[in-house]
Amino acid sequence: MEEGAVPDRAPSWANLGMDIVSAQRVRKIIEENGEPFLGRMLTERELADCRTDGGLHLLTVCGRIAAKEAAFKTLRVTGRALPWLDIKIRRGSGGWPLVELTGRAAALAAEAGIESISVSISHDVDYAVAVGAPVLSSAPAI
Repeated sequence: MEEGAVPDRAPSWANLGMDIVSAQRVRKIIEENGEPFLGRMLTERELADCRTDGGLHLLTVCGRIAAKEAAFKTLRVTGRALPWLDIKIRRGSGGWPLVELTGRAAALAAEAGIESISVSISHDVDYAVAVGAPVLSSAPAI
């Protein structure tokens, strides 16, 4: 390619999503509404991934919630509720989180030209944080 030439295809860019969740806030929600309330945000499989021999691991729950929020924020939609159960956070074979989009979340991603979303989760003491990065199927129209 000649110096100063513009490539045929510009790099694809998209927005990151990020979220932070307080374990104290989630603990209060569970105390006030019971553990089954979490079923509005997490699937049975996700909740099972959050259990240890000692019961529900609260920071893992917070991480899953933060990951779903971060993934949703990459879609940059307005006026639509987060489709909690259509964004699934799975544990990969190496222990890292994987995002599975189904239903409405998959449709929103397709509209945005997003093939998949990668997330990273971290937690410490009383907070969990997650960052989501979309993988674009093609360069967005400018």
